[in-house]
Amino acid sequence: MKYDKHGYRDLTTGSIWKKLVLFALPLLLSSLVQQLYNTVDLIFAGNLIDSNASAAIGMSGMLITCLVGFFGGMSVGAGVLIARSYGNEDYDRLHRAIHSTVALCAIGSILLLVLGEALTPVYLRLVHTPEGLWPMAMGYLRIYFISMPAIIFYNLCSGMLRSLGDSRSTLVAQVAGGLFNVLADWLFIARLHCGVAGAAWATLISQTISAAYVVYRLKKLDGPYALKLRQVRLDRGVLRETLRIGVPAGVQSLVITLSNVFVQYHINRFGGSAIAAFTAYFKIELIVYYPIMALGQAMMTFVGQNMGASKPERVRRGLWECLGLGVGVSLLLSVLGLLGGRLLFSAFYSDEAAIALGLRIIATTFPFYFIYCFLEIPGDALRGIGESRLPMLIVIVNLCLLRTALLFLIVPRWPDVRGIAVCYPITWAMTGACMLVCWLKRSSRIKPAG
Repeated sequence: MKYDKHGYRDLTTGSIWKKLVLFALPLLLSSLVQQLYNTVDLIFAGNLIDSNASAAIGMSGMLITCLVGFFGGMSVGAGVLIARSYGNEDYDRLHRAIHSTVALCAIGSILLLVLGEALTPVYLRLVHTPEGLWPMAMGYLRIYFISMPAIIFYNLCSGMLRSLGDSRSTLVAQVAGGLFNVLADWLFIARLHCGVAGAAWATLISQTISAAYVVYRLKKLDGPYALKLRQVRLDRGVLRETLRIGVPAGVQSLVITLSNVFVQYHINRFGGSAIAAFTAYFKIELIVYYPIMALGQAMMTFVGQNMGASKPERVRRGLWECLGLGVGVSLLLSVLGLLGGRLLFSAFYSDEAAIALGLRIIATTFPFYFIYCFLEIPGDALRGIGESRLPMLIVIVNLCLLRTALLFLIVPRWPDVRGIAVCYPITWAMTGACMLVCWLKRSSRIKPAG
């Protein structure tokens, strides 16, 4: 694998599919590690405290996902700008982009910390938190939001490293954070008996370690754009471009999270076994989703670098090679998931009714999961060329509005978990078709970066 003179992977030359795979693999492993140590919090809480502790942590998830997801969109805007500047070897602009993004991290950290602390009681009232869970959920969120600065710095700084071609540092950061998260969970929950607050303190420690590492990697960059804390300041031009691309991505994440409330409403109507089945399904499907997501992230960096390097034909060819990789991998994993479905669901519970419902769900969605590639990869390619509003609108219309409408139309006429599950491949297909058409039209007109 060839690297540039500064030691980072150059995606503008060489075999496209090989570079996409080698770049995506650390991203995939990072996602798996992150999911693993998020699950560890629930395992420790559920087994060493009680089920109410798991519920208190679980019900806090939507508020956290909404706020973190919005600022995570900022990493998309910064990443595209940095990848283009890097591909174009415009190191002055790259220097300004890195230092301006770090300044944005600091501002966003303060804002999100204040918002989180202020919204915690409001949110808990809105979701009708049971009185018995209120103290645990309140305590968990209050401490969790202290870790928001670290979470924001990790998201934005790791996004910048990916745009420079460094996907390994995010993996190292996640592994280090994950190990410390397990140790801290054991210390605070098992030994010091801090309850759910212990899980929040564990998150604070692990996220701070991960954030510190990616900031360290930015400071150690071997180039004129290396991070120097004394030079951190907002650049108006960089900020304007970052917000132009990043805000739509953040809004998209926010709206999707909120729309899941309607999905959960329909799931809850089928009772405890259905809730358990979908809870397990949303974990199991990640074995197919994460590789697609990693390829999409790789594609966004690939497009940004090659647009900066004035190679639009390589950009267009890369989209089809990436789609081919995604479809092949997702079909293989879907087949394996269907064959081992009973074993996968049995790992979560022994309830035969819930397992049977889970098998119905994957039988409905997994044969069509490859369609998700046409949603994710062209969407990230569009963001890579700086087009962020169009993917946002497509996702909101199809995955939010259309899916919600289908749920209210189909479920009453097909009162089964498959009535909910079938809405997923339908909306994937609609979204994927729109993304692909938009990419074909937009890519035929793309011009090399100046």
